[in-house]
Amino acid sequence: MKPALLIIDVQNRFFETSPTTAESLTEAIKHINEAIGLFREKELPIFCIQNVNVEDNLKPGEPGFDVPEAIELRATDERIHKTYRNAFNKTSLMEKLEKHGVDTVIVTGYCAGHCVLSTYRGAEDLDLKAVMLRGAIASN
Repeated sequence: MKPALLIIDVQNRFFETSPTTAESLTEAIKHINEAIGLFREKELPIFCIQNVNVEDNLKPGEPGFDVPEAIELRATDERIHKTYRNAFNKTSLMEKLEKHGVDTVIVTGYCAGHCVLSTYRGAEDLDLKAVMLRGAIASN
């Protein structure tokens, strides 16, 4: 088994959704950073997946698109931009996972009932083992 960590849609814009969402994201980031530390220690791949929605001005170069500084990412971590809830849909995610020899994904991020769940199911549809990391999933 070779896992990869998926960090889905933890972006500055979503902290503005509501105080409850901001609190949920802040708590999830603590657990995501613990997972990042473990993955770094084991030299396993980390993927930062960011939602793009041009109509909502959620795109590269806009402040809301960025990942919060509290997330302990590095420039060497893989980046995927997605336009659908499922991070596998019309992206290079599966190709990059295969390149790393990954057969298991640890799913974290925002929002539990939407993009996180869609990506989890998408991974299973592609015969990957998918695991949601307790505490590392935010919702609104």
